[in-house]
Amino acid sequence: MESSLPEAAIPYMRPAHLVMDLERLGSLHQSRLSFMRSLVRRIMREQWQIDAPRFELDADGYGTVIYRIRTRSDLFSFVLFSQYLAPEKRNDRVIASEWDLTMALCEGEVDDAYVDYLRQNVPLQEAGRLDAKVMVLSRANRSVRNFDSVVEALSQGLQPDVAQIARVGYLYRTTAVYGSGKLGMADWEKVSRKHPDFARPFAAEMFTCFMLRNFSLQQAEHIARRRSPETAVPFTPALKRYFGIGNSTGLGMAPYLINHPQLISRWIEMRELALARILAGIPTAAQLERLPQLLERAIRHIEETFTEDEWQAGHNQRVLADLLALRAGLDLQPLQAWQSLQNWSQQRASLQGQELINCILLELHPDLVDELEEHLALPEQSDLHPEMPVSELKHLIETRYDWALAIDFAIDGAQETFWYRSEEKQEPRLGNCNLDDGRDKQMPLGIGYLVQQCHRQLGAYLVEHPEHKVAHFLLRHPGQRGMVRRIQTMARTHYGEIRANLLDRDVLPMHLLRCKLSFFGVSKFDPRSRLWVRNTMFQGAPLLEDIGQPFDDDWFLPLAPTPEKP
Repeated sequence: MESSLPEAAIPYMRPAHLVMDLERLGSLHQSRLSFMRSLVRRIMREQWQIDAPRFELDADGYGTVIYRIRTRSDLFSFVLFSQYLAPEKRNDRVIASEWDLTMALCEGEVDDAYVDYLRQNVPLQEAGRLDAKVMVLSRANRSVRNFDSVVEALSQGLQPDVAQIARVGYLYRTTAVYGSGKLGMADWEKVSRKHPDFARPFAAEMFTCFMLRNFSLQQAEHIARRRSPETAVPFTPALKRYFGIGNSTGLGMAPYLINHPQLISRWIEMRELALARILAGIPTAAQLERLPQLLERAIRHIEETFTEDEWQAGHNQRVLADLLALRAGLDLQPLQAWQSLQNWSQQRASLQGQELINCILLELHPDLVDELEEHLALPEQSDLHPEMPVSELKHLIETRYDWALAIDFAIDGAQETFWYRSEEKQEPRLGNCNLDDGRDKQMPLGIGYLVQQCHRQLGAYLVEHPEHKVAHFLLRHPGQRGMVRRIQTMARTHYGEIRANLLDRDVLPMHLLRCKLSFFGVSKFDPRSRLWVRNTMFQGAPLLEDIGQPFDDDWFLPLAPTPEKP
């Protein structure tokens, strides 16, 4: 599907060979266009009414809770089951079968009979079955490092240690958030058509995490009160907002970026358009005054970001050095144009530093950025054009997929990795061609390699049939139908294809995970291996009790509260 930009700003947008580089995609950060930010703006602007008509927890926090959500035009229920989880069964991996919390976002009211039905299936997660009244299914585990100590502090009349919360900024960590028709739930077509409140990408899934975060804080206060009614205190508002919700993400998310290239192209396109709009303008006095403030916030945020991973820690230190150098430069020479800042970052900063500076620019221009959130969704449609001459298709590959043709798949390690889906959990996995069997069952994610195969067959076919159409070629090579369809479709987009060899021995799936997570709006990436990462969601976001209060959407790069600013 062809792109329909809100305006003709394409000449100012960064080129695809720069933007779609895999390492740069793995350097993206949360921004004003991230789905969490967009969702919270809507909740606060429309003043959604959220209460808990059923909050049945025992002294240890186990039981059933039902939240009722009234939006401007709809009604939803968020049903949550809390149960005891033995320490030996606590596992963040997809192989787990029990969790501290399981939950479902449902359309409309839920009666007792339906809650019983959910109770029989929601705690089973993938082993259960749901109907189309359910929109999202999720589960979460307590943070062993935080939960008990936080509850103990509150029960004794004390606030939790801020330094500890800065290291692990959440009480629960979710390990999966399922939607879009999985396990019998409502599919995206139904949700987007029937429920406009959640018609933006992953809005219902992000709302589920938003509600989980709020429940985790309410549950901690509830247990503290039951444990010690005489001395227990609630969180201070600033510290309460500083808690987010944790997330563990593995390879399951990676294939999405390859299998939905039109949607990814649109997300990237809107972000690049927002940046292009900004770079075409001149900063105002108010923006120049706020820039150093956001820069200081970014420096502190990076300093407060903790990871045990040496690779990510090294990148964080380089970003910190970039920001400190920029601060020193601004002190010496006042900024006259945003483009000069962009030029400086491209010449001096690391990739992660460049992209964080871009996010700061987006933060300074809500008037140019926020309305683009309305363009992040699009119906994906892959079109085949059988009447296209074969020579034209070959030329299309050579001009729009030149990056794929440039990959040398004959060198050592270039085809060593293969992607497959596990039989037990139906989750993506990585295999090594030198060590593992099953390459014949690999997922078609090596787009560069597949493009080369198609191009090679086209060249041989043209020698025999220089005047033929694509239809004739596909009759001879029906296995190329999907690739031809993709090439013809994606050639009309600006972005979308990730310019990397995903079959290479040294490919880093972490870049794919971080790219998608940045559009969700997560922060504080903490890789646990090259295959999965922990991160934090909604840290600094408003609480349920903030809905209806003044809101300035200023929770970008949240900072730990200090005694001077409770």
